[in-house]
Amino acid sequence: MSTKSVTAAALYEGTYSVGLDKEFVRIDPDDPPKPRSLKLSLNPFLIKNSGQNLLIDAGPGFYGPENHKQWMQNNLAEHNLTTEDITDVFCSHLHSDHIGGLANKGDDGEWELTFLNAKVWVQQDDWEKAVATDTKDDLRGQFIQFVNRKADLQYLLHGDKPYPEISVEVIGGHTKYSLALYLDFGIDKFLMAGDVLATQGEVNRKFAAKYDYDGKASMKIREHLIQKAYEEGFIILAYHNTKTPMFRLVDYMENKGYIIEAVE
Repeated sequence: MSTKSVTAAALYEGTYSVGLDKEFVRIDPDDPPKPRSLKLSLNPFLIKNSGQNLLIDAGPGFYGPENHKQWMQNNLAEHNLTTEDITDVFCSHLHSDHIGGLANKGDDGEWELTFLNAKVWVQQDDWEKAVATDTKDDLRGQFIQFVNRKADLQYLLHGDKPYPEISVEVIGGHTKYSLALYLDFGIDKFLMAGDVLATQGEVNRKFAAKYDYDGKASMKIREHLIQKAYEEGFIILAYHNTKTPMFRLVDYMENKGYIIEAVE
């Protein structure tokens, strides 16, 4: 969808069944997940605004059973962009299915940055902890150390405004340092809160997830974010939603909860 010079789009990278082993198994979007598993889709978000091409979360990249670099390239091509056109990547949190796309291994087996010209925005305490603990002993550790050396990293703290239209909150819940990103372009406003508010189905459901760093805190934060989105007119960007990853809350009914309208 677009208004004036602002365009927002979900860059769909597939639907997966994810069990306790955290293995991503590709499934059809209309299929149910495997027993005792979650159904998750992957949707980095592209925001084009006055010469800036922003990504919110980078996709899984090398993480999982397949390399997603081609997915990202194909999705960007549909918007007449390449990976070199991306100016900024904002990371809601540091789980690999959200940041793995920051770097990939080339044909020679060496790591390479995916978005060569982008500033990479990460929560400072979260990143510093990752660098200190993720060593080169495994693939994720190699990835973290490479990105730390080569990327144009920019650190975010609670209350920061990296650009006039963008403000940041450290909300925790899903991870200790999970972020909520608010993008206010005047006409349309967008809210992206990573896996604290990751699917449409979470809007009218009260739950504490076992997979969260603090499930009860995440539940309270989610309720606050949903109410804020409704009252202030934010379009919600839901990273793991399958068919309608962009939606707004247009009404509230006591017997039904929030009424949801998809945004194309």
